[in-house]
Amino acid sequence: MTHQADSRLEQPPPRFLLYSHDGFGLGHTRRHVAIAAALTKMAPRASVLLASGVDDVYRLGLPPSVEALKLPGLRKVANGEYQSRRLGIPAHEIRALRSALLTAAVKSFRPDVVLVDKHPFGPGGEFAEALSALKEQGGRAALGLRDILDERPAVLSEWNAGGVREGIGQFYDRVLVYGERAVFDPIAEYQFSKQIAERTRFCGYVLNHEDPDHLAAALNLESHNRPAVIATTGGGEDGFFLLETFIRAAADAPWRGIVVTGPMTPEHELKTLRGMADDSGVALYSFLYNLPALFFLVNALVSMGGYNTLTEAIITGVPIVCVPRVAPRREQQLRAQAFERLGLLHTLQPNQLCVETLRHSVQTALKGSRRENLDRACAALTFDGARQAGGHLLALAAERPA
Repeated sequence: MTHQADSRLEQPPPRFLLYSHDGFGLGHTRRHVAIAAALTKMAPRASVLLASGVDDVYRLGLPPSVEALKLPGLRKVANGEYQSRRLGIPAHEIRALRSALLTAAVKSFRPDVVLVDKHPFGPGGEFAEALSALKEQGGRAALGLRDILDERPAVLSEWNAGGVREGIGQFYDRVLVYGERAVFDPIAEYQFSKQIAERTRFCGYVLNHEDPDHLAAALNLESHNRPAVIATTGGGEDGFFLLETFIRAAADAPWRGIVVTGPMTPEHELKTLRGMADDSGVALYSFLYNLPALFFLVNALVSMGGYNTLTEAIITGVPIVCVPRVAPRREQQLRAQAFERLGLLHTLQPNQLCVETLRHSVQTALKGSRRENLDRACAALTFDGARQAGGHLLALAAERPA
């Protein structure tokens, strides 16, 4: 066989489309950035298109060979209810606009594999037409699920409505769970059908790996004798009360307070927090691109119970005080309880949150052992979820007919 014939038979580089609906926070897109980085490391010739509604998608550090398709933003107002974040148009029009963009992307980019984060068909079914187009083109689809979605009744209600459960079986070739079955088993908890269960793979926890070396100098951590405690609430849309309480607790405390509000904090709340932080001697940042690296450097963390924040903190062994969100979903509370049972953090319920209880919890956390925390974490959990997910996506791409 000639070299020319060999080149004709060579498979073209694989293409991947990673879609997340992003109605609240940064977690969906940050998971996809980590998986995209793993994908392009394992397959350097691969092309990855990241479809995201996050305004700050380009600030999250896109790897080489990864491009972003910025969707018009959504704002989550209740479970299953979304509005346009910026455009003054009705919900059905923003859904139609995003749906058209996503379908056009599938038809023109022609991905070998699509990975969808959490919401099988997108808000209002915005990704359903794109999935149909993908199937017509012979592409494969994977549904990525964080370890815990919500309480069982809420998830069953959503999946049993509108044929969602049946649709997963029809359109998805794999279900990738970003967690450990021994910690939380969604197959049993959410009553996966036999068909869906057979397609499910547990990947371990997905992390965004960062280099912490330059942060110590940038934040002057090494020039202070007092322990450093950081408080963060992820994207920041609903973290005002926790951060306000933290700043008050940090005033005149024997530890140094650092606040990262998140880029989605409303402007009037950010202004209030800045004023409080200045008065209390607390360092405040609205956004740090490599926030997870800071967890290696501080002495304790105060946070909500988001998937990304907790997993990225637990792998560093930093003592954690978790104040989980309990509405509109109880997902964070369930995760905090699961990790607390493993001795990986201390939970402070939102209805118990005040300056005194938070200050006491921080003081207790500062007495914890980072080494012991890390040993417990590594004994119970695995943290190579991005690489594992990337491997499954590459395997699906190889199954697609030439």
